[in-house]
Amino acid sequence: MAESKSKIESLREWVVDHKLRTVGCLWLSGITGSIAYNWSQPNMKTSVKIIHARLHAQALTLAALAGAAVVEYYDHRNKPKADPYAKFVPVDRYSHKE
Repeated sequence: MAESKSKIESLREWVVDHKLRTVGCLWLSGITGSIAYNWSQPNMKTSVKIIHARLHAQALTLAALAGAAVVEYYDHRNKPKADPYAKFVPVDRYSHKE
């Protein structure tokens, strides 16, 4: 019987398969949290609050992209060479039949 994957391992696998979606969700949550925090500061103008929220979200996104790059590097370095498009290209369609 095969061992079931741990929750962290299945989450890591999902993140590896959906890197851009993960970075986008992290950006959205970062800008939402930053806007919520900046709105609680009464002595700032609205334009300054929005600019600060954008800067915080941009820094978080750069960190997430760097993390995704590290994960990609680690995966390519430690996994055996395989065709990355094998699960997307059906082999049966292109076989020679006469």
